[in-house]
Order: sequence, then structure tokens, then C-alpha cells
Amino acid sequence: MSAPARAAQRQAALPRRPPGSQRSGWLAMALLLASLVTGCSEEPLPQRSISHDDCLSDLRMDQLKQALERCDKVVAAYPNDPLPLIERYLLHTLAEDDRAACRDIARAGQLAKRTPAPRLDPGLRRDLERRQADCRAAGLGGGAPGSEALQQLPHQNR
Repeated sequence: MSAPARAAQRQAALPRRPPGSQRSGWLAMALLLASLVTGCSEEPLPQRSISHDDCLSDLRMDQLKQALERCDKVVAAYPNDPLPLIERYLLHTLAEDDRAACRDIARAGQLAKRTPAPRLDPGLRRDLERRQADCRAAGLGGGAPGSEALQQLPHQNR
């Protein structure tokens, strides 16, 4: 057998690639590379969970709006707990929005009635009842600041 015939025979024995297989190899390589790149992307940091203490934590009078927004999230996270509503009452009072404060204290009062006595501090319960009475006396429904010192402040939402 001649040398060219042997070369032809060897080439015939090699497995043949189907047409377009080189293109599909590049495509597979590109997909592998893309999955590696996206798999290594940085994940966002986990968010800190909302705590009962977030309403009044880091309270600054010049950031009262942000404190109210933060407290709104706490109230939403603990819908059956009167404490966040009581704390938001204080924030609304500082923001001179007695109507919103009264709404919160009325809701807190409803929740406190359903809360077993050992689970709610007796002093907090008395304070809540006082605020509700003050609010009713002011004609606001559930609990506005009723002490004389607070009543004399120039609130715009009374």
C-alpha cells in the first residue's frame, strides 16, 4: 500500500465531526463561562430583621419622619402586639399629630384587652388606659396627650 493510501485509510478511521459541531462546542463553552461568571456574582447582604426596639432606637428629633417610617415597619411586623403602637403613639405626639396618636392608642387598647395580664406590664397597661382616657376627653377617640403641660404645647393637629 502506498503512503497516500495509508494516510487516507488512517483519516477514514478517525471519527468524523458532524457539520456545525465546532460551533456547538463554542456555544457550550460560552454557556459554561457565563454560568461561572453569574454564579460568582456578589449576593446582597442579608437585611437585619425588624425588632420590637426599632421604633424608639436612635431617636433624633431632626429625623422624626424616618423614625415614624421605621416604626410603621415594626407595627406591621408585630400586628398583635400593643407595644409598637404605644411607641408610635409617642412619635406621633412628638410630631404633633394627635389624631394619628389617638388612632394608635385606641388600637393598642384593643390589643391590650386581648393580651393576658402577665404578658403586659401593669404599669404599661395603666399608662395605656390613661392615654385612652385623655384622648376621649380631648374628643379624639382613644388617647391624646392630656396632661396640662402637653395640652399647652402649640400642636397643629388638635
